[in-house]
Amino acid sequence: MTITNHETEVGRPGRPTEGLAQESAKESATVKVWDIAVRIFHWSLVISFVIAWITADEWDKVHEIAGYVIGGLLILRVIWGFVGSKHARFSDFIYKPTTVLAYLRDSLTRKAKRYIGHNPAGGAMAIALLVTLTAAIVSGIASTTNMFWGVEWMEELHELTANATLVLVFLHIVGVIYASYEHKENLVKSMITGFKRRLSS
Repeated sequence: MTITNHETEVGRPGRPTEGLAQESAKESATVKVWDIAVRIFHWSLVISFVIAWITADEWDKVHEIAGYVIGGLLILRVIWGFVGSKHARFSDFIYKPTTVLAYLRDSLTRKAKRYIGHNPAGGAMAIALLVTLTAAIVSGIASTTNMFWGVEWMEELHELTANATLVLVFLHIVGVIYASYEHKENLVKSMITGFKRRLSS
């Protein structure tokens, strides 16, 4: 039998068989959900949005650069939503409004079904954030062009969509904390490692 890095021969120092069994059981209890592209997008977007928000009134150039980075990330995410891994695709987390409402109702009584990928509420939030972020970026870029430079309604649209995004981000954080508690799973950690607990059979 070929000895791998995690196996030990009898008489040789190494990890006990019991430890191997526990490690194997731990690995089989988790499943890869979020691919590296989704995780890089998520945390890059978080950082870029924070930078864009805190530089909105003071450092215009930094604000613009952060905005362009967000715009690029959104384009890549939309593409990945069609060609990416299973749980990264829009088809995996776009649900009917009735399904989203039913999930939210069940969550209030902590009876919501657990999902491996985005749950219906999480999927709806992801789409809502993509929409408001896109609107904020488009209106922000438009405000720097000759056509819309100094146009008040465009600037107000940019501010409105940015504020709407901030509200959604707050609700998203609350939802993640609540779902982590409800399903006894650290969803923030899963967006770092890519792994989640397998669904119960």
